[in-house]
Amino acid sequence: MINIPNDFSNDPHFNLALEEYAFKHLDPKEDYIILWQNCPSVIIGRNQNTIEEINVDYIKKNNINVVRRLSGGGAVYHDLGNLNFTFIMPNTDNKGVDFKRFTMPVIKALAKFGVKAELSGRNDITIDGKKFSGNAQYFYRGRVLHHGTIMFDSDLDVVQASLNVKADKIASKGVKSVRSRVTNVIDHMPNKITVQEFKEVLLDYLIEESGQTRKDYFIGPKDLQIINKMVKERYATWEWNYGQSPAFNLKKSQRFPGGNIELLLDVEKGLIKNCKIYGDFFHQEDVEGLEKLLVNQRYEEETIKSVLKDVNISDYFGTITKEEFLSCMF
Repeated sequence: MINIPNDFSNDPHFNLALEEYAFKHLDPKEDYIILWQNCPSVIIGRNQNTIEEINVDYIKKNNINVVRRLSGGGAVYHDLGNLNFTFIMPNTDNKGVDFKRFTMPVIKALAKFGVKAELSGRNDITIDGKKFSGNAQYFYRGRVLHHGTIMFDSDLDVVQASLNVKADKIASKGVKSVRSRVTNVIDHMPNKITVQEFKEVLLDYLIEESGQTRKDYFIGPKDLQIINKMVKERYATWEWNYGQSPAFNLKKSQRFPGGNIELLLDVEKGLIKNCKIYGDFFHQEDVEGLEKLLVNQRYEEETIKSVLKDVNISDYFGTITKEEFLSCMF
């Protein structure tokens, strides 16, 4: 397995560009792992409406970065007490979203530190029912990028202050607040260590668990040129990180076991003139393709059912079904 050391950047714009660069430009026959950290940042899921996910005033006052990633799922807070891990591998047997494949090595590694963790819900890793890791995936040309957070020693008060977690999401967890349902790994460690020590030992464990030998890939000038271009053209732009919502006169929102869907529709004389789909669902295909299918269609259930007849809805929404999507829309 090839390790891509990243001890030189805590900039979320650069680090997300580095992920994409490794995924799309490095040798596709190799497996890669990256452990990385960001300065205080909120990382937005690919399909989310940024303004509704963040506490705008707090973000501005505290100079917290806001950057959108390629993968689906919900918004997460990063700081230097948080450690991110990225696996880049073949999408074995063309499977869809499969979190267990990549979270189990992390769970096993934590057990060696005396920490008992487990995969919970769609994409979380928890300790005693409290979340410390959120995970997401992105697919491209037969490969999968899986990345996750590990809140090792994060400022949990800032986690709560930075994010606007919807009430229905909190209710679905059966708890009363963001603060009460998250935890730091260090609080459960019998022997306390620093995040840097944890990072070094975790890397060895994860590579050992893969059954492969370790090789290192060091980012060179040519790599940096492409990565910095990606930062400039995507990750540092307002259009990517915030974007513009369409003018709309109809808003629909519903939460399902597979995630939340929010629909903004501009309907004129019975026709859908503009459509934007937001949510924390997981996808294999970008939802823009589905949005385009719905534009200029009649806003009536039978018409939309016909449009979606041959559409594999799971490509866009993971485990959310076609019937659930229609129930949200109508």
